[in-house]
Amino acid sequence: MKVKKIPMRMCIACHEMKPKKEMLRIVKPKEGDAFIDFTGKAAGRGAYICNNPDCVKKLKKARLLNKTFSAEIPQEVYEKIEVEFFAEK
Repeated sequence: MKVKKIPMRMCIACHEMKPKKEMLRIVKPKEGDAFIDFTGKAAGRGAYICNNPDCVKKLKKARLLNKTFSAEIPQEVYEKIEVEFFAEK
């Protein structure tokens, strides 16, 4: 019997490799602002972050999405992501 491979992704905040299902995906479509993709299937460039409050805070503090997406991400987007993350918990 063949063992199924588990897809791994790296957190942009702590740089740990974890299974994709344990991570939150943040998507930046061509037009529009970045948002948390709870389905994991939204169209656009994706970045992964641990399901950990410290990583979400580091994301906002270091403005990591600007570096990851090579685009200017407004501060409101970081705040919206933080609110969505803590509302989900």
